[in-house]
Amino acid sequence: MIDSGTQGSAPIPVALSSASVYPLNVHDAFSVAHDLGYDGVEVLVTGNQISQDAAALNRLAERYEQPIMAIHAPTLLLTQQVWGTAWNKIESAAAMAVEVGCDVVVAHPPFRWQGTYATEFATGIRRIMEEYGVKIAVENMYPWRARGREAKMYLPHWNPIPEPYEFVTWDFSHSAIADMDSAVAFRELGQRLSHVHLCDGMDNGKDEHLVPGRGTQPVIEAIQYLRDAAWDGVVAVEVSTRKAKGAGEREAWLGETLEFARRHLSQVSTGAQSGTHSI
Repeated sequence: MIDSGTQGSAPIPVALSSASVYPLNVHDAFSVAHDLGYDGVEVLVTGNQISQDAAALNRLAERYEQPIMAIHAPTLLLTQQVWGTAWNKIESAAAMAVEVGCDVVVAHPPFRWQGTYATEFATGIRRIMEEYGVKIAVENMYPWRARGREAKMYLPHWNPIPEPYEFVTWDFSHSAIADMDSAVAFRELGQRLSHVHLCDGMDNGKDEHLVPGRGTQPVIEAIQYLRDAAWDGVVAVEVSTRKAKGAGEREAWLGETLEFARRHLSQVSTGAQSGTHSI
């Protein structure tokens, strides 16, 4: 959420998404987050049993002193077999969020073939939010292309900005593929922006989730806008480390991203410059 008043004093928390350690599991995400000094963890629910078990997640949160700051519902193509029907995925994620003590559920927009789940999505998530007292923040996606033409995968659309969603998650890698300017999007979303996936990307059709600064998105300008607007959400690092050469390089990338986030989210004195300077 954006505060139109003065800057707040509380720093914006930086969490580590468990997606960032794939193909390792959620247990490894808590361990890495603790070792690198993150503020918490975003749990992506997958086929891994621990990621589906609220009690096990609470034990990990306590053991590694890493609060759970968001639950990412299993609404990806790769998690279609997790938690049954599409509506059950959302409801189960909302229930888990309550059990682990966080109030944000990240969900992808529905696929066109998902019938009434797709056509009634906005109304349905509103009902679940009211029932469970959580925010369901719909994530921006991107156009899929086949033979040079856009394949209409999402209903009503991959871009959440014009849709009637109360809360939105913004992902820089997805924005890059869609050839959108994230800094502009943050201003357009205003108070609807509830959660951010920090990464970077290129306009090459690949969902790469790069370390910030290695792509073409105006990441610095965008997150400094959050800082200056006293935003009260969570920035969750979602950087792909699948190509990292062992644990050392994986932790180096995630450590670099944490340092990047802390540096550009930290409060600055009046008159200090901000914007799109290079790092």
